[in-house]
This record gives sequence, C-alpha cells and structure tokens, in this order.
Amino acid sequence: MIIGVNHAQVNVPSDGLSTARDFYVGFLGMKEIKRPDVFTSKGIWLNAGPFELHIGVEDNVERKTRAHLAYEVTDILAWRKKITDKGWKITEQPKIPNYERFHFRDPFGNNIELIQRTEN
Repeated sequence: MIIGVNHAQVNVPSDGLSTARDFYVGFLGMKEIKRPDVFTSKGIWLNAGPFELHIGVEDNVERKTRAHLAYEVTDILAWRKKITDKGWKITEQPKIPNYERFHFRDPFGNNIELIQRTEN
C-alpha cells in the first residue's frame, strides 16, 4: 500500500549545482537540508513543504518533457509576477476547478507547475 510521497528528484547537469542552488533555494525559497553521509555523489536535498526535493546530477539528457512537479503556493499572482519579472516564459494550462495554476521551466529545462487552491 502506498501511503504518500516521500521525495521527488529532478536532475541537472554536473556543472549546474550552483545554479540549481541559486534557483531552488534563492529564487523559490526552499531550504537546503543535509544529505546523509552515506551519499558520496553530488547533489542537493531540499525541504519542499511536506516532502523533500532531491537535485541529482545527470549529463547529456533532454529535460524538456511534460513531466513535472506541482508546487502548491499561497499567492499565485505574486509568483506569476516574480517569474515574469525574471523574463521566464509562463505556459498557461487548462483550468482545474478550484485551482489557479501555470507552468514554467527551471534554468535546466525541468518543467515546474505552481498551483493555488482558490476554493475549498
């Protein structure tokens, strides 16, 4: 029986960890957490609300897919402005009842959805 999501992982090129840290910690505001000492490979672990986001390293991969993580936010309009102010392209998505949402790409081409519940 599946009881929930423990963590998700996105991958960046091996020379992209600094940019990933700037984006996920600096721009999105996630908190970096210590990885267990048993891991010798490169990577970053982050607190993403009720679960963890792991940033792994993987070279020579096409990242422009529809696969994505959806991060729930409290102020979708503020996020829309923050993203467009950076000059990043927002991709509108079909409406879901009781939600506002949109997609955009991180600096590596990983697809990201931001979503806010508008009604209970």
